[in-house]
Amino acid sequence: MLYTILLQAASGTGSGAGAGMMNMLMIVALIAIFYFFMIAPQRKREKKINEFRSNIKKGDKVVTIGGIHGTIREIKEDSFILEITNGVSITVDKNAIAMS
Repeated sequence: MLYTILLQAASGTGSGAGAGMMNMLMIVALIAIFYFFMIAPQRKREKKINEFRSNIKKGDKVVTIGGIHGTIREIKEDSFILEITNGVSITVDKNAIAMS
């Protein structure tokens, strides 16, 4: 009996061919929904954060993702020198600056 069902599905007779196309359509629809509700908004958010970090200039007050408040004193290629208080500076990675 299982052999007969497999032969019908392979030959395209019965409801197997239509169901296969419907399953494929559902998979494509799920991928599209996943993209528009999960991936596209995340990309938009990342683009906004990267734009914010690239527009930071000397003298801006920022907060790191660890919660440290400070003022940008120097901008390097991939990091900032952040002055926390008078005479106390730390170097932080550009990705460590949170968007306020």
